Amino acid sequence: MSISAAQVKELREMTGAGMMDCKSALTETGGDMEAAVDYLRKKGVAKADKKAGRTAAEGLIGVAADGTAGIVVEVNSETDFVARNEAFQDLVRNIATVALSTDGSTEAVAQVAYPGTGKAVVDQVRDAIATIGENMSLRRSAKLAVGQGAVATYVHNAVGDNLGKLGVLVGIETAGDAEAARAFARQVAMHVAATNPMALTTEELDPAAVAREREIFADQARASGKPDNIIDKMVEGRLRKFYEEVVLVKQAFVINPDLTVEQALKEAEAAIGAPAKLTGFVRFALGEGIEREESDFAAEVAAAVKK
Repeated sequence: MSISAAQVKELREMTGAGMMDCKSALTETGGDMEAAVDYLRKKGVAKADKKAGRTAAEGLIGVAADGTAGIVVEVNSETDFVARNEAFQDLVRNIATVALSTDGSTEAVAQVAYPGTGKAVVDQVRDAIATIGENMSLRRSAKLAVGQGAVATYVHNAVGDNLGKLGVLVGIETAGDAEAARAFARQVAMHVAATNPMALTTEELDPAAVAREREIFADQARASGKPDNIIDKMVEGRLRKFYEEVVLVKQAFVINPDLTVEQALKEAEAAIGAPAKLTGFVRFALGEGIEREESDFAAEVAAAVKK
């Protein structure tokens, strides 16, 4: 099959590998991007599976919390200009606030009553489209709650109270001092914003992701020519390192890198006054998973001049 320059460019951005390596990988895998990433990693050419993360979505992430519950919502707009509009900011902030009364599902948030109007959130967004003059949508939402303890929030790149480009919730379960627990959980939320862990614990990792890493590590180890018993130890060692990189409780705590998050939690229990457990986290980055439709502005201008 024919491999396009755009495919090669995308794979290069994802892996940092050379153009010829990327073209060979795509040829070998029939143009399958994920398989090509694995192919390059097995060859030791790509260090990690880093997607380019291009996104066409603008808008805002909004968060809200009330004691033992927290919510995060993403409302998209066409341009960043609208995200700086006070009316749009109020819309997102109010949606997050009323979303706390729901189960957190996007469907439930869309139908809950928007404050002061009696209209459903989805209808209020539709009205805002007419008023602001730009398409927008409630893209997603998620709720986190604990039985006792606290849910902390953190917004990175904030443009206003509880609004920004990245929002995080962290739940902490404890019978101790809720405010002390919330203060620590907020630090963990800042950590999550910075490190983007895949899972809270090793047990919660996607088994398919672990199997994929194990296969890649095994292929890399076999290439060393070492005996099988040594290869097994090498694979297990690399898996442990993988867990330290992607599992929240095993990561080095950004506030104090000498401790893991798990160890920092144990130390925080002194201030909390009781045993504490991190129960979960949610991390929303604006527009993640939505590809940007790239355009060549210079070419568009040139084409317009020729008309």
